[in-house]
Amino acid sequence: MDELRDYYQDWLENRLKPTVDNFGSRQEEFSTASDIELKALYTPLDTKEIDYLDKLNFPGQQPFTRGVYPTMYRSRFWTMRQYAGFGTARETNKRYRYLLDQGQTGLSVAFDLPTQIGYDSDHDLARGEVGRVGVAIDTLADMETLFDRIPLDKVSTSMTINSPAAVLLAMYVAVAEKQGVARKKLAGTVQNDILKEYIARGTYIFPPEPSLKLVTDIFEFCSQELPRWNSISISGYHIREAGSDAVQELAFTLANGIEYVKSALKIGLKVDDFAPRLSFFFNAQMNFFEEIAKFRAARRLWAEIMRDRFQAQQDKSCMLRFHTQTAGAALTAQQPENNIIRVAYQALAAALGGTQSLHTNSFDEALGLPTEKSVKIALRTQQVLAQETGIADVIDPLGGSYLIESLTEELVARARDYLAEVEELGGMAEAIKAGFVQREIQETAYEMQRDIEEQREIVVGVNKYQEEDREIGDILKVDPELEKSQRRSLEEVRSRRDDQQVTEHIETIRAAAQQEENLMYPILEAVRDYVSVGEICGVLREEFGEYQTHHF
Repeated sequence: MDELRDYYQDWLENRLKPTVDNFGSRQEEFSTASDIELKALYTPLDTKEIDYLDKLNFPGQQPFTRGVYPTMYRSRFWTMRQYAGFGTARETNKRYRYLLDQGQTGLSVAFDLPTQIGYDSDHDLARGEVGRVGVAIDTLADMETLFDRIPLDKVSTSMTINSPAAVLLAMYVAVAEKQGVARKKLAGTVQNDILKEYIARGTYIFPPEPSLKLVTDIFEFCSQELPRWNSISISGYHIREAGSDAVQELAFTLANGIEYVKSALKIGLKVDDFAPRLSFFFNAQMNFFEEIAKFRAARRLWAEIMRDRFQAQQDKSCMLRFHTQTAGAALTAQQPENNIIRVAYQALAAALGGTQSLHTNSFDEALGLPTEKSVKIALRTQQVLAQETGIADVIDPLGGSYLIESLTEELVARARDYLAEVEELGGMAEAIKAGFVQREIQETAYEMQRDIEEQREIVVGVNKYQEEDREIGDILKVDPELEKSQRRSLEEVRSRRDDQQVTEHIETIRAAAQQEENLMYPILEAVRDYVSVGEICGVLREEFGEYQTHHF
């Protein structure tokens, strides 16, 4: 072994280095997006710290570096789950059925801004926003329309909803009841990740303490009622979109996960009762090899955290299962067709990194909501990747790569440093209150933007190989008449309801909030009788108050 090490060292110093020095290179230093220095060549010397029997191991075995399942894509492809929603439930239902007809294997619901922050479509603050960035959902009637002719026992559904997550999950359960689908058959995910809203996204309603209580109410409900449902999708995606690098995305996402586990344990839940249904959501950015290593590092770190810190006994409690979305921040309005290429490489990184489900962005999303044409290209990108390239034929095909293993180790080490800093501040909730996380992301975002402006980082079509603006084709625009239609529909639902019944439901929810009972059960009773999102969130606003952001 020593002779082999000496041979590699001699080759690197006496053959590679003089050649590089003699011919020069494209730039003085090469590094990843997270500023990890890249060598010209990786050899076994760069993996000398890896004990393959301990850290690399096999797919389906802790710490799951090589994948959470033994057979990975040899058994089944990742779920192809295109994120969609716009206008009214009727319009979005048409898009869902179109995507399912085109071979999509899972649904992913985008809600409009009023729904995300708990306002009905007829609220003053909802004006001009109804159905714009997602589908408007006010009452169970909208949810029934959204999933019309879509059998909920045969598809899995992901819902990107956070502050009002309990309300939308209750509506989904109620729709399943009307379809005659047993709760044990429902499969999917509710995002339910409130901490990243304070960090990066901004669609919070309540202060952190009651918000975390709502999160753990869903944990408890799902552990008892929905055995196949993921009770949270702990999201690094939006942290990355806000400007973080890969290390920060990795570390802060896992730190949020730790906070949720702590909150669940605090109310008396047992770790192995809820941890198997935790899921994660990551970004796939442009630095190809670093992104693959990030996904592998995430699995290893989470397995260690759950086993060593929280004493989880089941393998399933230590598995980090995750959804990936290609990077919205990487999409450019200039030369938008280039986005098709970007998305394909990002999707390839996600698949090589072992994702469980994937959304591929549409090339025109820097300009507006995706058209049917562009969303079909995005879906076909996944299908070509799965069916034509052969990457799914071998489990963890890059496992053992000197570069990938070295980057995985480095990302693990740097993420651990951040996790230690967060712990010193008292955990993620306290770190957010102190502005630590926000400042770290803001500083990184500033540096990244400066690198682009000064051409240290090249974005094709933006700061190099520019062209004059040209016609880019159709852009999907939401008809403003849809907002009026949605308001009329809400008015009709209210006219048919029993007002006394609505009042009783609201007061029952109020009492449950005051007594710190699990809110999922009274919310489910309320939505069955068409109490609206805005009405339920309104009473919770009265009891919990509203969070006021701080600028750091």
